[in-house]
Amino acid sequence: MFIKDRLYGEFEVEKVLEDLIVSTPVQRLKGVHQGGASYLVNKQWNVTRYEHSIGVMLLIRKLGGRLEEQIAGLLHDISHTAFSHVIDFVFDNEKEDYHETIYHSIVENSEIPAILEKYDYTYKEILADDAKWTLLEQPAPELCADRVDYTLRDLLEYGQITREEAQAFLDRLVVREGKMYPDSIETAEWFAETYYKEVIDFFMDPLNVYANDTLAGVLRLSLEKGVVKQGDFLGEDEALIRKLASTNDKEINNGLRRLNPNVIVKEDGADYDLHRKSKVRMIDPSVLVGNELVRASEVSERITELNKDAHEKFKKGMFVKVISS
Repeated sequence: MFIKDRLYGEFEVEKVLEDLIVSTPVQRLKGVHQGGASYLVNKQWNVTRYEHSIGVMLLIRKLGGRLEEQIAGLLHDISHTAFSHVIDFVFDNEKEDYHETIYHSIVENSEIPAILEKYDYTYKEILADDAKWTLLEQPAPELCADRVDYTLRDLLEYGQITREEAQAFLDRLVVREGKMYPDSIETAEWFAETYYKEVIDFFMDPLNVYANDTLAGVLRLSLEKGVVKQGDFLGEDEALIRKLASTNDKEINNGLRRLNPNVIVKEDGADYDLHRKSKVRMIDPSVLVGNELVRASEVSERITELNKDAHEKFKKGMFVKVISS
């Protein structure tokens, strides 16, 4: 199987990866939007968990990661529910890790263990502990394939960076002891600025906050009224929307009508309709200075400034005034 990706190019992948890619759990991710409800109010915000999962797998491959780590990368998001992190808002889960709490249950009750066994792998060997896959995951504020891919992929799709800029950054990543690092302070500064465009300018865009908060309210109400069950969240976005839309409940239908591309909102800390604080996401990668790894903020005033501004914005949250819905 040949895989073509907008960020990483074209690769031929092994049969085990092919079988996993065409499996039901991975294919379902084509119907799960990475930005949650945002695509309902802005059609351009349409990156899927499937695209991201393929991307993480290919980035690990590009950086020389073992096949087992590529498998872990491909499968790292299969437990994301419909509308991704919106479900965290439904359950008031401040850690935004609901998908992680159900991960092993989702995997064990799917065809994935059987596919892995077919190729002489065991589920627990590859997926029981992602801490050993150091290209795939690293604690913030370091770089990792997950963090790098969703940042570059979203911002490329939304026109905030060019493919040439993304490629230049990827070419400047180096791997030491199974972990990725920027090769210079300049490279680290570029990614820090780009990352905050993602987690501040996009994640906290008033329209994005409005969409996710509105849908979370509709889903919470639907659970309370028995229109949907928690298991319905394990499907695709559009299937869940259709189920909600099929009800005759006036409150639910009114909530859904408020999710449309004509919504107009703005940030207004004095006169607002909703306030949302999201998970704090910071970036401050270690960077190679000569042959030594140094925390970027220790040698970059720009990154220190960016981190200070980002922390203040996360602490403040987003205040949204609805002009028209």
